Amino acid sequence: MTTVMWFRRDLRMVDNKALARTFQDSEDVLCVFHLNPEQLTHEYSYSQSAFLQSVEHLRQSLAKEGIQLYLLYGELEESFDQLRQVLPNWTDVYFNYDEAGYGRLRDQRAATYFRTHAIKIHAFQDHYLHGSQDVKNQFGKAYKVFTPYYRVWRALHKEKPVSVDLSFARTIELNQDPETLKIFNRLWEPLSFYHPGTEVALTKLDSFIADKLENYQVQRDYPSINGTSQLSSYLRTGEISIRMVFDAIIHYIPSDAQETFIKELAWRDFYNMVYVENPRQKGEAIQSQYKDIEWDNSLDLFNLWKKGETGFPIVDAAMRQLNTTGWMHNRLRMITASFLTKDLLIDWRWGERYFQQMLIDYDPASNIGGWQWVASTGTDAAPYFRIFNSTTQSERYDPEGEFIKHYLPQLADVPKKWLHEPARMPLNIQETSHCIIGQDYPVPIVDHKIQRQIAIEKYKAASKSEDNFIS
Repeated sequence: MTTVMWFRRDLRMVDNKALARTFQDSEDVLCVFHLNPEQLTHEYSYSQSAFLQSVEHLRQSLAKEGIQLYLLYGELEESFDQLRQVLPNWTDVYFNYDEAGYGRLRDQRAATYFRTHAIKIHAFQDHYLHGSQDVKNQFGKAYKVFTPYYRVWRALHKEKPVSVDLSFARTIELNQDPETLKIFNRLWEPLSFYHPGTEVALTKLDSFIADKLENYQVQRDYPSINGTSQLSSYLRTGEISIRMVFDAIIHYIPSDAQETFIKELAWRDFYNMVYVENPRQKGEAIQSQYKDIEWDNSLDLFNLWKKGETGFPIVDAAMRQLNTTGWMHNRLRMITASFLTKDLLIDWRWGERYFQQMLIDYDPASNIGGWQWVASTGTDAAPYFRIFNSTTQSERYDPEGEFIKHYLPQLADVPKKWLHEPARMPLNIQETSHCIIGQDYPVPIVDHKIQRQIAIEKYKAASKSEDNFIS
């Protein structure tokens, strides 16, 4: 029995269902990772670089155990054809499957290939505490609202981490195609601000529980405070399992903070379920009445938003955090998304794609779900008239301007009174603060009050258009 263990977004040697069963069941094992051109970009991408940096870390970690991670590159079926040529006795394949998005389509193609060539499939749900089919309402249907979903989700039994013994089977080593290795190395470059590996993830988990969990419920909303777990990028790559996170958290003293964090884990499962139920949601609004909103889609304004040059400090600081660290605080994701869609009146899909390029923790289900929530187009979304006022959000969640000043040093000397709306500063204050509006810091590119009303009218018009169509 010659088995292939196919790594994807489960880049770890611990608590990995497919990996554990591979070594438990098999005689000879080859570990592989497939570089799929359909999922890769040759443009610079923090998201891609971080993920492939984690692949390289896994490759080195396996090598220390005397195990090769064999890299494939090319169209899916052609890559497997090439593998079968050098591994003619290939009989079984183990992997942790994807339920939604491109991963689901890829797995369906792969399953067809494996069955055609009499390769036995062993596939596992490993990415979520509960898969998309685990949580149903009394009629056996998927939930569309999070709160009742969470009540059922919370009561369900959670799987414990599984042990992995890499000594059970012999491992196979093949001559790595040098051209594939060259392609792999060209697709990414090390990010100085990203530190891959299961060991790093576990350290962050331990640190979060020891130092941050007690105050998580309050501190998670303040971007100037390092009060979140910082585990999202490792859950995205699978360098830590969701079971390990839950198992560690659930042993903490019960508290509102603990429950708030557990609820965040449930949101991750919920958005996966939503994506399964709405497979076209990356390009299409879930709520049909808002699929034809008349967006302004100004490329100039979009570029100013991307660069953090809007004249709204909390938005600009958040975008500069993203552009320099590949990560953005969750509350800031909501603020910047609301600003793009309801102040600048730019299609949420533009922002979702930019986050896909820049976020080192990019997860399609959660990112798309979050953008559709803010844009009021998704399942259990914020109502269209709920529009974040970036200035009041800034005053509430960065009251001293610590976060703003960190990413916008030109505002360092601006008095607190004017920090959240520097364009209102009298000229003499601008001069003493060394911050001339329009020169050192931008004039606001829109008027929030005006744009808010326009946005509401656009949503109303889209909804009426849908009503007229139905009637």
